[in-house]
Formats: sequence, structure tokens, C-alpha cells
Amino acid sequence: MDKPATYRISVHGIVPESWINRLGGMRIVAVSSAGTTLEGWLPDQAALKGVLDTLYELRLCIEEVTCM
Repeated sequence: MDKPATYRISVHGIVPESWINRLGGMRIVAVSSAGTTLEGWLPDQAALKGVLDTLYELRLCIEEVTCM
């Protein structure tokens, strides 16, 4: 996992638009009343951890992480 990859991350809750610039280039691809789906290219696993840490700071429950 030390190579670039595209990830899809689903969380329970809404990711505020004001936080999107803190998510390492991930973009919001779907929003519902139950959750948000993010998708984007990350350079390595350290960048993925940074995104997951940011979602944790928002107190969002991570439902699924998929390497595409």
C-alpha cells in the first residue's frame, strides 16, 4: 500500500463543505441523510491515514473504505 491508489470512503453523517480542503484531495461524490461518500486519489497509505484521522476529528463513523 505504498503506491498511489483511488479510494472510496463511506461515512455515517455529513462531511461539511468547509472541511473538504482538509481531506487530501478527496471529493464528495454522494450525500444522503444517512451519510457521505468520498472518492479520490491518494499518494500512499500515510495520506489515507490523514484523511481517516480528519474524519475522526469530525466524529464521523467510518462505514467502509474501498481501494478501487
